[in-house]
Amino acid sequence: MRKKKIVTIGGGTGSFMLLSGLKKYQVDLSAIVSMADDGGSTGVLRDELGVLPPGDVRQCLVALSDSSEILRKLLNYRFEEGGLKGHSFGNLFLSALEKLSGSFSGGVDEAMKILNVRGQVIPVTNHDAKLYLELKNGKILEGENEINHSDFSTGEVKKMYFSSKIGANKKALKCIKEADVIVIGPGNHYCSILPNLLIKECAQAIEKSKAKVVYNCNLTNKKGHTDGFSIDDYVESINSFIGKDRIDYVIFNSKKPGKELIEKYRKQEGGNFLVDFHLEKNPSRKFKVIKGNFIQNGEIKYPKSDALASARSFIRHDSDKLAKAITLISEIENYKSIIKEIV
Repeated sequence: MRKKKIVTIGGGTGSFMLLSGLKKYQVDLSAIVSMADDGGSTGVLRDELGVLPPGDVRQCLVALSDSSEILRKLLNYRFEEGGLKGHSFGNLFLSALEKLSGSFSGGVDEAMKILNVRGQVIPVTNHDAKLYLELKNGKILEGENEINHSDFSTGEVKKMYFSSKIGANKKALKCIKEADVIVIGPGNHYCSILPNLLIKECAQAIEKSKAKVVYNCNLTNKKGHTDGFSIDDYVESINSFIGKDRIDYVIFNSKKPGKELIEKYRKQEGGNFLVDFHLEKNPSRKFKVIKGNFIQNGEIKYPKSDALASARSFIRHDSDKLAKAITLISEIENYKSIIKEIV
């Protein structure tokens, strides 16, 4: 029996978590990764070495690696002092491989061999992708890092764009074309998800694909970015970049985090930070929602050496639960006589 071809699209810790679960299944797995990151260790390496951003790709490689535990820990290790303070060893490793191979994609291919990666990790583009976001009040945010740390909830987003024309990685387009299931997210909406779809060829490939398209809805809204967003708001935004209503299923967590986590998150983010789903508000929606408990128990801890730790989420999806839901969707045709309703 042919393995189902599952393609994930995203970046950051969201992709790491998702891939960590999916790699346990007998599927043909490809991870398409955003290349807009310019913060932390990645940003320094981009500026000082002129390399493409290794951070998000590194996380995907670690997630899919079948190498020893110590090697995977080594790639995520961050130096805590000296001139390399804040740098991830894996970022340095990928930047060195880029220099040795002559291209970032070539370096990633070599890293996949060294790390015995199950599946493949594919940069969405081989170009230097500098991201910009323009607000309707005329303010322009330059770079993924500035966008990530800015509050533009009071000013409507006018448009997102790259500093120059960015073409898609042809390997990524081929995977999208051949996919049985395309999985978007979870991840930072403006910094990890939309930059992939901002590349016209990538969006068009998803639009034309015959695959089922699944959106893993974020557990929480990001303060200053997506305050008050519901499932419908996220889906409408993503579909607008694709150019068509292509999302078929949304995986939505209906289980609330523990009281201590809610209180800690509310102090940091404020207001109603959990994403809402209002079935009655949009009876004509074209996507189905799979509701369930997809949350990871306990609080996420980050090392002190992680310069971006304060910006990372400590409420996260459970990788195994999410992977089970996605594999169910990939086989859903076989269960039509059993499953009565997915709202």
